[in-house]
Amino acid sequence: MRGTVAQPINSITMNNIALVIGSFHKKEVTEMLDEARMAAKEAGLNIVEEVWVPGSYEKPLALKKLLQRADVDGAVTLGIIERGETKHGLVMGMVVHEAIVHLQLEFMKPIGVGILGPEILPEQIPSRTRPYARAAVLATAEMLR
Repeated sequence: MRGTVAQPINSITMNNIALVIGSFHKKEVTEMLDEARMAAKEAGLNIVEEVWVPGSYEKPLALKKLLQRADVDGAVTLGIIERGETKHGLVMGMVVHEAIVHLQLEFMKPIGVGILGPEILPEQIPSRTRPYARAAVLATAEMLR
């Protein structure tokens, strides 16, 4: 093939990722961040930026700014959209997830979604923080391979 350089089969490429973290549930999301950092290290990913935003609604803009950077190969977003008294969280979750999918396709860079909910109940959160964060990082790592 012209114009391509063959990579050795066992070569390891360090991919750079950025994290976007919602601060609304600070205690739980800090636990998610700890797990995401560990998973990234284990998967051979280099975290080049961590950006805190107020909540999930602000994540797409922060992601877009990061994905525009040449040194960012992918991203992971962490947060929680809890069930409320109205359907606000459900609508927000749908809008945010749709925006994330569009950003992946626009930039052709993977985004791991570690957002609990929407509609998650407070008692469901503790057992899911670490597994969701890890899964989001590993999904990004897999898509970068």
